[in-house]
Amino acid sequence: MSAAPVAYARKDLLQIRGMSVDEITGLLDATREYQDPSVRSDALRGHVVVNLFLEPSTRTRTSFEIAAKRLGGDVVNIAAAASSLVKGETLVDTTRTLDAMHPSAIVVRHASAGAPAIVATHSRASVVNGGDGAHEHPTQALLDARTILDRKSRIEGLRVVIAGDILHSRVARSNAYLLTALGATVVFSGPETLVPAAIDTIADGVEIAPSFDAALEGADVVMMLRVQLERQHEAFFPSLGEYHARYGLTEARLRTASPDAIVMHPGPVNRGVEITPEVADGPQSTILEQVANGVAVRMAVLDAVVNGRSRRIAS
Repeated sequence: MSAAPVAYARKDLLQIRGMSVDEITGLLDATREYQDPSVRSDALRGHVVVNLFLEPSTRTRTSFEIAAKRLGGDVVNIAAAASSLVKGETLVDTTRTLDAMHPSAIVVRHASAGAPAIVATHSRASVVNGGDGAHEHPTQALLDARTILDRKSRIEGLRVVIAGDILHSRVARSNAYLLTALGATVVFSGPETLVPAAIDTIADGVEIAPSFDAALEGADVVMMLRVQLERQHEAFFPSLGEYHARYGLTEARLRTASPDAIVMHPGPVNRGVEITPEVADGPQSTILEQVANGVAVRMAVLDAVVNGRSRRIAS
């Protein structure tokens, strides 16, 4: 199987911010061809994809590997502990070393914002941001949008609540850019200490709810975020118990949203903190659908950046 060309003319996918609606919808439309897990393609045959994951990951790294292999590509996985970065090598030198081996694509996850852009500057390969610090996670936003479209058939006009640790969340940022671009109303909710003060730097049209309960009223989509304790170097709230009492999604709270509201979570889930097990495993939850769509979205993205580039060079 060979997918139709996607309207994505860039060498890299580094962020959602700045992408056109046509680019976003083109990738989302292309994803549908790959949602059947039995689909295989030769789109990346002869190409090597390097997963440069310098921060822990289960879903993103594994789904990129599966995506590349389903497209017929070869995959090399590099973790921080197995790289020369632990010996003091710079990210630029690591990039130049990899570039000398002529991979077609490098997927980068890094704890520092802007790291994938540095790799893209020093590599001829197409670079995909697999999550950089608290900056962006573009493929997560694309798979979330695909999941919403599968359940709701539209994004325009929906009320999407993104709740929790907004301050440290690259998922919140990428989703805010994408969903507002496609016409949704995005509402942030969380402790004041975990919601950025300069909210207008996130995306135009994003609202802040006075409380989590107020945010949930009439919500079509409720996206819960993990409390990222590993990125917090000071106390942002008194305790996890108090956090759950004020911002945890329970069955009772979910009943204040729209009757057909869906519940999302990018994972990993802290059960009993941001969401109860009953809600996470309930009929309104799309958590595992998001995981499945992650493979399909990353197939579409890898095909677009690698083969789109090949078509441009050939022309």
